[in-house]
Amino acid sequence: MANRRTFLKSGLAAAVLTGTPSFAEQTNTIQQPVQRKGRIRQSVSRWCYKQFTLDQLCEYSAQMGLKAIDLLDIKDWDVPRRYGLICAMGYAGGGTIPDALNRTENHAAIEEAFRKNIPLAAKAGVPNVITFSGNRRGMSDEEGARNTIAGLNRLKKIAEDNGVNICLELLNSKRNHKDYMADHTAWGARVMREVNSPRCKLLYDIYHMQIMEGDLIATIRENIDVLGHFHTGGVPGRNEIDNTQEIYYPALMKALADLKFQGYVAHEFVPKGDPLTSLRQAVDLCDV
Repeated sequence: MANRRTFLKSGLAAAVLTGTPSFAEQTNTIQQPVQRKGRIRQSVSRWCYKQFTLDQLCEYSAQMGLKAIDLLDIKDWDVPRRYGLICAMGYAGGGTIPDALNRTENHAAIEEAFRKNIPLAAKAGVPNVITFSGNRRGMSDEEGARNTIAGLNRLKKIAEDNGVNICLELLNSKRNHKDYMADHTAWGARVMREVNSPRCKLLYDIYHMQIMEGDLIATIRENIDVLGHFHTGGVPGRNEIDNTQEIYYPALMKALADLKFQGYVAHEFVPKGDPLTSLRQAVDLCDV
């Protein structure tokens, strides 16, 4: 199973980092940027396309009508701006998937990193930075929620003062991230409502939440006030979001658009086929 820590390299991935043709040369069909409807602002996660340089991914994304790139380190935040894009979700020292806000011993380091890096995000036009709950390791969900609330309460003024959102990601603990605590929307929504900051939100990963609880559209509608960002992915397998999988993305995107969601929806699937074709088809599918 592919994830951010283990990228399964295909023959194409092994072939690439130098000499890759431009977008126009690869497609032979798209010479001007595609004009999108704009109801859904789409992004793409960097780690899923490591067969391309970041500059190449930005070029391709801009041509397809995407607005942003997701999950970039600080050193790369300025790269998308060369192509009229932004980094929509940045790494800024918010801990790791197994070790983050549900343990108070991590709070000081995360606060120190955010005090340094959130102002940099604001300067670079990065609207969101990512954080995590951490794994349970025997801790109750109640204790973890209290600790996470306390941690976000330490951090929220930094975010508010700089106009940057702190987004805590919901992940599945069934298949990809065993023992991860923020594995249900209800847990994350409770945390965000108690923190009660317009700059603390959930990163709702559609792939992960389909695996854990399903009922996607109703859950999104009920919790849209605390949802700041979305990731896509096909179930099963985290591959293309096409008719080979069980989530019907056009209906889900229409529901988001009807809710007037103003954040970003980032594609975070690992293509099994040609990566540019798969990404372009996903962008078309979500352009409702």
